[in-house]
Amino acid sequence: MPTPMTVEGAEKLREELTHLKKVVRPRIVKAIAEAREHGDLRENAEYHAAKDQQGLTEARIRLIESWLGDAQIIDIGRIPPTGKVVFGATVTLVDLDTDDEVRYKIVGEDEADIKENKISIMSPLARAMIGKAEGDSLVVETPQGTREYEVDTVRHI
Repeated sequence: MPTPMTVEGAEKLREELTHLKKVVRPRIVKAIAEAREHGDLRENAEYHAAKDQQGLTEARIRLIESWLGDAQIIDIGRIPPTGKVVFGATVTLVDLDTDDEVRYKIVGEDEADIKENKISIMSPLARAMIGKAEGDSLVVETPQGTREYEVDTVRHI
């Protein structure tokens, strides 16, 4: 089943994949070869560290390839704005208790990063926002209790 991903998220993963394949992987292969030259592999810490790094890198490569293979890439810039919250939209909410504003971009699960205000389409807040229009209110359960927000703006950026 395809999983939604933004163009930005897919590009970031492609860049990481290219870096892993063209920079990190060759560096590890070189480190393994150099460590082998030191002799007995059973007691060679450099060799074992490089092999561990190789395993982690190859696992990450497979994971990224899987994510990209399963992705349904959605270009929010090609979706005509209607004022309604959809996948990929950047939404400004107003907390109705505190009047604080928060802004989130709704993204795929694999690209969510709260530090960048990117929330997963599967999060309770994103699910509560989907389909709402500017001026609509929504209620969401958070670890701090029930919060009520009003959708202030919906942008396709």
